[in-house]
Amino acid sequence: MENTLEKICAEALKEIEIAKNSESLKAVSVKYLGRKGIITQLLRSISSLPLKERPKAGEKANEIKRILEKAIKDASHRLESVAIESDDFIDVSLPGRSACPGSLHPVTQIMRQICDIFTRMGFDIAEGPEVESDYYNFEALNIPKYHPARDMQDTFYVSDNVVLRTHTSPIQVRVMEKCKPPVKIIAPGKVYRSDSDITHTPMFHQVEGLMVGENISFGDLKGILTNFVHLLFDDKTSLRFRPSFFPFTEPSAEVDILCVMCRGKGCRICSHTGWLEVLGSGMVHPAVFENVGYDTSQITGFAFGMGVERITMLKFGIDDIRKFFENDYRFLRQF
Repeated sequence: MENTLEKICAEALKEIEIAKNSESLKAVSVKYLGRKGIITQLLRSISSLPLKERPKAGEKANEIKRILEKAIKDASHRLESVAIESDDFIDVSLPGRSACPGSLHPVTQIMRQICDIFTRMGFDIAEGPEVESDYYNFEALNIPKYHPARDMQDTFYVSDNVVLRTHTSPIQVRVMEKCKPPVKIIAPGKVYRSDSDITHTPMFHQVEGLMVGENISFGDLKGILTNFVHLLFDDKTSLRFRPSFFPFTEPSAEVDILCVMCRGKGCRICSHTGWLEVLGSGMVHPAVFENVGYDTSQITGFAFGMGVERITMLKFGIDDIRKFFENDYRFLRQF
């Protein structure tokens, strides 16, 4: 019996020594010291030995049990120290890392603010496809094939007659085809142009507006946009309308606001002019109305459009549009 115990002890100590992790060490412990382990079974079998041999056998078995328990404990400390020094160690006693609260992207914030202002003025929100036909993106808006106005928009072509929309104006045409006047909508969404620098990106966001009905005048356009600018910025922000050209409006006008950085004194942001261009606008061209079947003798209307990134840059004083799309947490957490 004594020789058997010595042999079992030597084998157990060897297995404990080569255990590489806590799982394998636990398996050794169960094998020898568990309820059905080898040492446990030997201790239970002592009662079957002759009466004279029982005390010595029991003493030896308990001694080996203590040796193995100490060896397993020492090995456990050794393996724990190795784990702490490795990169895979996780100290479950440390407090957890709190999750940072999320927030809306600055462009999304301003997009929602713009939409909220116009919906409070009675405009509905309309949506349309981002992959658009050449007809809706250009021809229906009085920009026929080979018209020089197409050079104003560097376009991503999916095929000869399918493009990534360059503006959200196609939504206006689609709405007018389905709805009789009066129409009063805004069309927010992503648009795409082959252009990239500190003030342009291949993908950006626009909000365009359309108001159509009887006796709609340029004065209505000025009133709506003036109210919008004052609500988005403040009552002290002046506007000016400059004559411009857009194929789908006539007359057309660019809208400038007093520089929000220098308040008209002149700075680098406004190229020392005191003014910043924020959107384009104009009265809807009769050719557009004819394309959707509206009676141009009875119906008039105006349209406008703005780049949301441009407005966001002015609102937050950001000088590089590319920062919106770099996913730099240090930048985004400021908003």
